[in-house]
Amino acid sequence: MSTLMFYTERAAECRRDAEEATLTNVRDRCLSAAEAWENMADRARRTQSYRDAHVVEKDPPGE
Repeated sequence: MSTLMFYTERAAECRRDAEEATLTNVRDRCLSAAEAWENMADRARRTQSYRDAHVVEKDPPGE
């Protein structure tokens, strides 16, 4: 399982937990955790795209 997939799954799990929560503080905590996981997933996506771009610059296709 990739790190990005792990982060995305945790965010979805926290969102489901928030929907099922009956207490406001629990719902808020779950939504806060989901946001944190989503931020980590976004960072992982950006990092991967930067790495991919760097590889292309370093070793252009066709060479």
